[in-house]
Amino acid sequence: MSLLSGNTVVPLLVSGVPNRILWSGKRYVVTDTPTPLEELTYGLTHPIDLTGWRFQGTDRDGVSRMFEIVLRDGSWELVRVYD
Repeated sequence: MSLLSGNTVVPLLVSGVPNRILWSGKRYVVTDTPTPLEELTYGLTHPIDLTGWRFQGTDRDGVSRMFEIVLRDGSWELVRVYD
């Protein structure tokens, strides 16, 4: 797992849900059902106010990674990549 900070990414959203992502010069196609990060905070006594997604993306070489992105100050930021 890699923790990242300040890495801007460019997601393509379809009906508000990630469909593709451009990161580190590569395009990844979303290959699972994205999970809103808000759902992952359900049940916490002090839920975090955020907009974000966790999803798997696969590049054209067949390499898959799990991404977590959040919306901060109007830009999407990559916060985690699971290799």
